[in-house]
Amino acid sequence: MSRVADYTDRALHSRWLILAVVALAFFWQIGGSPLYDAGEGTLAEMTRQVLASGDLIAPLGDGAPLASWLQAASAQLLGFDELALRLPSALAASLWILALWWFVREKTDEETATVAAIAMTLSLGVSAIAKAAVADALLNLFIALALFELYRFWHAPARGPLLRAYLWMALGVLTKGPVALVIPAVASLLFFWSGGVLKTWLRAAVSPLGWAILLLVAGSWYLGLYLGHGADALGDVGLGYRAGESGDAVLGSGGFIGDYLILLPLILLPFTGWFLQLLPGLRDSWQLPLERFLWIWFLTALVVLSFSATGLPHGLIYGSAPLFILMARHREELTNRWLAYAPPVIFFALLFFLPQILATINGFVAAPHVSVLLANGIGALDLGYNWYLVGGLAALFAIIRWRKIWPWQGLVLMGLVHIVFVYGILAPRVLDVVQGPVEEAALMARELDLPTVSYRTALPSFSVYRDATTPDRPPEAGDLVFLRIDALDDLAARYPGLALETHYRHGAVALVQLVPPAGAD
Repeated sequence: MSRVADYTDRALHSRWLILAVVALAFFWQIGGSPLYDAGEGTLAEMTRQVLASGDLIAPLGDGAPLASWLQAASAQLLGFDELALRLPSALAASLWILALWWFVREKTDEETATVAAIAMTLSLGVSAIAKAAVADALLNLFIALALFELYRFWHAPARGPLLRAYLWMALGVLTKGPVALVIPAVASLLFFWSGGVLKTWLRAAVSPLGWAILLLVAGSWYLGLYLGHGADALGDVGLGYRAGESGDAVLGSGGFIGDYLILLPLILLPFTGWFLQLLPGLRDSWQLPLERFLWIWFLTALVVLSFSATGLPHGLIYGSAPLFILMARHREELTNRWLAYAPPVIFFALLFFLPQILATINGFVAAPHVSVLLANGIGALDLGYNWYLVGGLAALFAIIRWRKIWPWQGLVLMGLVHIVFVYGILAPRVLDVVQGPVEEAALMARELDLPTVSYRTALPSFSVYRDATTPDRPPEAGDLVFLRIDALDDLAARYPGLALETHYRHGAVALVQLVPPAGAD
């Protein structure tokens, strides 16, 4: 091994590199782009309402108060903006990495722990969750902490790890509902059963002190909600929705497990080939208690989510941590360079042809708002984007040609390239196209300071940037109306006696005012 390769090997086993990649993957650029409405807008609007009302017990839309409380605390310290709203996720993801490193170092060795932590940090799915103002990073932290403690309890049954597992599950339930209890409970049940110690699990499952912790922590908010706002408020927080995330399988309503398997390679990028290398050795891996535990954790998350009527595809990240531990343990078995390097190169190649792909899709799209977004997206992928992409591809091929390093080390270096390009170049352009107009319309509505309603459009970040709740009620004369452009004709047809005065129109959204036509009384 050359001196440079030797230095690279030592660097990639250094705990200090974990700090560097966490700073890059989780904290860099977290405040640089608008909130997206697929998840961030909803939680941010709940947080804004908490801050506006000062009522921490008030009904929250999805029954996930802990994430809103942390966002509110961050906003109180830093101001209500994208950085403050996303910071709790970045911090939770950092603690998640620390918990994984600590556990793996305890059960294997520090080098393996460091490799697992670095790889997980640089993966596309984990870094995306860490940079998002959603509850998933916090939930992942609590699920991982609970399962680590349950494994410690299996290894040496004692009250300490068991009660800590109950505490982490309780905080997870307070974060995002029963899924935080279901995944650790089912995974640990299967693992204890596979090892012939089911009675130990059953005794742990009925621990009076453990259930006291669970009910006290997880039930405190629901009790406060009931006492402060009445029984109807429990329905308002979507308790049934959260229960559905982990329980609708009993009713036979769920997703397709293949959907998650299709998304898994994308979530694991650029380490997809590294994961695939594990599969031929699954039978031997299953014979080792730690590795069997890790596989059961992953498979439990996969099955629970596939039977969930309301689970989102990115929820598969709840089962991702064990995969990175397994990959790190078997890192030197990854010798097939084609298998290792093909997924990240294919990903970059697809990004290179992304403008052509979007143009092709646009040819089959009928919805005007989607067509406009696709056209604007093509425009955002300009010459500068292409030059950066060429630079990224050049870096990948330089890594491929460096044959004096292990393939897993090359993948870590490719992970750094991915992070810089995706979050420095691609993501800002995408979010500016999709969410920039929503923010601009909201700021204009805020400046105009007129009664404002939303019409056939559910984009909660509009209320966040407007700093006011936007009701979804029939508009009246004089109202500002925020809507997608595909609803403009319908609005005009519903109010033939009023004119639509356009204050803002860009991208997929518009802000219009219903006014009497000129000359009308």
